[in-house]
Amino acid sequence: MARKFIPRDVSWLSFNSRVLQEAADETVPLPSKIKFLGIFSNNLDEFFRVRIPGLKRAIDIKDKEANTSFFEDPQIILDEVNTIVIKQQKKFDNFWALIQKEMAQQHVYIKDASQLNLKQEEFVRNFYSEEVESNVIPLLLDDSRPMPYLRDKSLYLGISMSKREWEYETKFAIIEIPTTLNGRFVILPASAKEKHIILLEDIIKFNLPYIFSYFGFDEFHAHVFKITKDAEFDLDNDINTTLAEKISKGIKNRRKGKTTRFIFDKEMDPKLVEFLIKKLQLTKKDNIIPGQKIHNFKHFMDFPNVFKQPNLPITNPGFTHPQLNKTQRITDIIIKKDILLSFPYHTFRPVIDLLREAAMDPDVKTIQITAYRLASNSKIVNALINAARNGKDVTVMLELQARFDEENNLYWKEKLELEGIRVLTGVPNKKVHAKLCIIKKRVGAKTIQYGFVSTGNINEKTAKLYGDYCLLTSNRSVMADINKVFHFLKKPKSNPAEVIKNCNSLLICPTDMRNGIIHYIDKEIEEVKAGRKARIILKVNSLSDRILIKKLYDAAEAGVQIDLIVRGIYCATNQTKFKKPINAISIVDEFLEHARVMYFYAAGKEVTYISSADWMTRNLDHRIEAAVKINSKKIRDEIKDMLQIQLRDNVKARILNNELNNRYVTNDKEPCRSQIEIYNYLRRKTDEV
Repeated sequence: MARKFIPRDVSWLSFNSRVLQEAADETVPLPSKIKFLGIFSNNLDEFFRVRIPGLKRAIDIKDKEANTSFFEDPQIILDEVNTIVIKQQKKFDNFWALIQKEMAQQHVYIKDASQLNLKQEEFVRNFYSEEVESNVIPLLLDDSRPMPYLRDKSLYLGISMSKREWEYETKFAIIEIPTTLNGRFVILPASAKEKHIILLEDIIKFNLPYIFSYFGFDEFHAHVFKITKDAEFDLDNDINTTLAEKISKGIKNRRKGKTTRFIFDKEMDPKLVEFLIKKLQLTKKDNIIPGQKIHNFKHFMDFPNVFKQPNLPITNPGFTHPQLNKTQRITDIIIKKDILLSFPYHTFRPVIDLLREAAMDPDVKTIQITAYRLASNSKIVNALINAARNGKDVTVMLELQARFDEENNLYWKEKLELEGIRVLTGVPNKKVHAKLCIIKKRVGAKTIQYGFVSTGNINEKTAKLYGDYCLLTSNRSVMADINKVFHFLKKPKSNPAEVIKNCNSLLICPTDMRNGIIHYIDKEIEEVKAGRKARIILKVNSLSDRILIKKLYDAAEAGVQIDLIVRGIYCATNQTKFKKPINAISIVDEFLEHARVMYFYAAGKEVTYISSADWMTRNLDHRIEAAVKINSKKIRDEIKDMLQIQLRDNVKARILNNELNNRYVTNDKEPCRSQIEIYNYLRRKTDEV
């Protein structure tokens, strides 16, 4: 029977398959191919850390609601997921073998401990002694000792040791590879024509006789392994709250962070494998996977720059927005008109300059800003600290639950508070994901307000890699709505529906965004039923909210033209009852497509929003999000032009169909690689000024 919805986890793996496709694309430069393998691996680790445990718990509690929340029986989904992962891993191994051949054509080789020449052996001994030894802690294993605590994201060396003429059994040990301190890759001395690289685990392997010299072993067999731990099911994911509570209750008696996946080099001593499985308390229900020699491929996202410089189609493209090219003060321009920054094509510098100007402007009294993921050496934070030192009243909403950035944000919290900045740290049971800033200045008896609404993080590093929009504006209606959001954030225990209400320019989660979207879709349905033009264009990272998907189904059944650009999770399907099939594509290319845009024809008014929120239950019901209505016709047209360019993509666009086969869009039209075409489109606008 045809699916009405694609399960989120199955769709997510289909997205990761698109990432893997990039590693096999002959047009992708070699360094980027290696990077995409690293991204694929890192994504899969996170999938097993977060999503697989949730499926297993849903199976354990045997709740009827699980089928609705997960779209299908969780056991059926888990079986399908395991099959897909095995197939993807085989593809990964094949692609890596091809990439190594391509590396060899450029005379770049990864050497293991057995392939070193005498000069390299001496280098490895010295490097270990001088750089690595102090970070290595060997741990002996046996039945009488408890299993050492193993970290989830670390890589380990499993070691079997013996003497050639020893009547006793083999001894086991493990060593955590100190990649955080020493990195994963070390460049070896080699001829001028070649580049030789050794992995850190092979440096440790080579030095095992020295490390364990006290015991007199003369035979060593060492192979890498890693584990994935249950990261605990997020309560703000795509399931209903009732089921989330039941799942949470079902894990209270479990030891936190139970190992759920064990991957090891298939050449590892079988007795050591058996010992580790027993000590890790793994069962047949867990994922026990014999694999290749190299694990933790996520490190390959930072592979050394040892290749001939490739001709990348777009490299560091950031250029100044044409309206900001000849001005000394960003503030003066924004107060007069709205500006749309399109990252990474436009440089992020105006956002930093805007805050720096506010920090030094004697008329500026207050700055309020939300922060989800900040750069490691954030110029945004430096500007805010400068503002506080200049006597401005600065408030920063810093989301401490931003996954993977919790530690970083705690560091920023302490640093900001030391400077006298008021730091807000969240709302009970909800993440603050909106990207907002409001600056207030007092000129005579007049208060002037300006700021921005963004689809992406206020982060100068990711702004070079992520495709996002940032609206710089002084629109009074937008500023009034942002004030309402900050009023709520300062009183987080209040009811958001009571504080954030009657907004004219912002749609806010969790109060009115879903209803606002439904309103616009219903209007398109009314128009098409009346025989008039109706169209919806949606660009998001993920589309999995059942309510909004069903509303799109209603629109497709009525005959509304629907075009979707969805980078990641896509749970909708085309159905025979649709008068007009949904056209859905996904673009995976050099930059991460991250912007969220909603376009409705709206009887010729062409209503357009840019948003921080994906169409997922977690965003719509469990987060504070903001979508801003674009008032400037010029900017609306510009956004529509860029959407149309992406819909024309026939180079990097894949069709999101019911079969999940990630087939590339192919046609007889002129080739269109949308990221390059958008770069050219925006660049022409700069040249025209």
